[in-house]
Amino acid sequence: MHSPKRRIHWRANLCSSALVLCLMCSDSLPGQTKPASSRTDLLSQFNDSLDALTMRISPSVVQVQVTGFRAANDTNSNSTSLITRGRSLGSGVIVDSDGYIITNAHVVKGAQRVRVLLTTALSGSQVGASLGLADRLPPMDAQIVGIEQQTDLALLKIDAKDLPALSFADYSALKKGQVVLAFGNPEGFENSVSMGVVSAVARQVVPSVPSVYIQTDAPINPGNSGGPLVDTDGNVVGINTFILSQSGGSQGLGFAIPSNVVEFVYQQLRQFGRVHHLVIGAELQDLTPDLAQGLNLSQHSGVVVADVQPGGAADRAGLQIQDILQSLDGRSIGSTPQAEMIIATRRTGSLLEAVVLRGAQKLTLEIPVIEDKNALDQLIDISDPAKSLVTKLGIFGVEINDKLFSELPDLRRPSGVIVAALAADMLGAETDLRQADVIHALNGQLVETLDNLRDGLRRIPAGAPGVLQIEREGKLMYVTFEME
Repeated sequence: MHSPKRRIHWRANLCSSALVLCLMCSDSLPGQTKPASSRTDLLSQFNDSLDALTMRISPSVVQVQVTGFRAANDTNSNSTSLITRGRSLGSGVIVDSDGYIITNAHVVKGAQRVRVLLTTALSGSQVGASLGLADRLPPMDAQIVGIEQQTDLALLKIDAKDLPALSFADYSALKKGQVVLAFGNPEGFENSVSMGVVSAVARQVVPSVPSVYIQTDAPINPGNSGGPLVDTDGNVVGINTFILSQSGGSQGLGFAIPSNVVEFVYQQLRQFGRVHHLVIGAELQDLTPDLAQGLNLSQHSGVVVADVQPGGAADRAGLQIQDILQSLDGRSIGSTPQAEMIIATRRTGSLLEAVVLRGAQKLTLEIPVIEDKNALDQLIDISDPAKSLVTKLGIFGVEINDKLFSELPDLRRPSGVIVAALAADMLGAETDLRQADVIHALNGQLVETLDNLRDGLRRIPAGAPGVLQIEREGKLMYVTFEME
């Protein structure tokens, strides 16, 4: 007869053995043991699948090299802040074979020059390639087609064709626990990949900011910004953007911009050089138990309509204050960021099907999605594209007149040409011009009209430098370029 101690020991061994058998022989008949060669085959298949996936994805991931000015690190708090010329690295992903690359806006912030290092196709010994034994492509100059600060995305363009581009995944099909891979250049280590799962499909990190992110435990570190988060089919699930960390390194809290937002911004930047922000003319607010109790609402969570713009799209569609939003286009709504993301990624003029709860009554409304135009958007609308295009700079410009100057009181000078938009697919000389910049002078000569600007550009010989004096966010600065 076994002692109690031996019985416990035997049972522990029995449980351990059973667990191992379950894991290793889950598809075998009771009492049968799967051959070791079969287990090896499964591991080999898994390894081969990951290898094939990374081989296919890696050539679409680029290193973004940025040169510009930044504040120098200075430990002496009593000294004057120093501005130095610095270099930073980030990542990007090719989304069109004609050379269009998506990255983060903060990667190219303050850039004077942006270059892209393409990844050579992995073949033969990856060890040898990683140690620099394979041929490397030289960095290529890239132009910033457009920047969208609100979503922290930027679109770059390089002069290349037939590049390996990745497709966007269907964000609505993303699932918690789904396996994903993060590609990029963490800490400058070129062409790295890490694996993890989707920790949460929609996470609002800052309550006051209506942005939704994918949370993942795939290790993400500085330098991964702008790189793709891909699924096992090789499609872009999101763009790696930031981490939450006290140490500065990955702690299992990485965040990526969802693919549907990335695709929408990409299409907008490519077509217009800017993003049309879409609205329905209503203010939405998260519904809390206190809010519901105070207003005597039947539902204690979700999204409530806090305001409706008089005469706006939602007002004309019949939406009312204190309506509780149930769904948009058939998707249940649980938070304001989720609702605003659905609205923001629709097409201008399309009808949004909204199901709302008004008291005990459930109503279905069709609300037009319209563009929320700011002063700059209105400038572009009133300008004639054929007349405002400045081909040699690749911009659409609007002349500042007395009326316009009175509507833009913060301008330093009463004349010049405003960069209303960058001309997509019509890239001129490489410059650091951005939307809303004001061109005041070219090579020391005052610029008051579009004709002044075009005439001055025509007088610059090919290969000669040009200097633009511009106003950006209330500050004067110089932008140099080389005439092509």
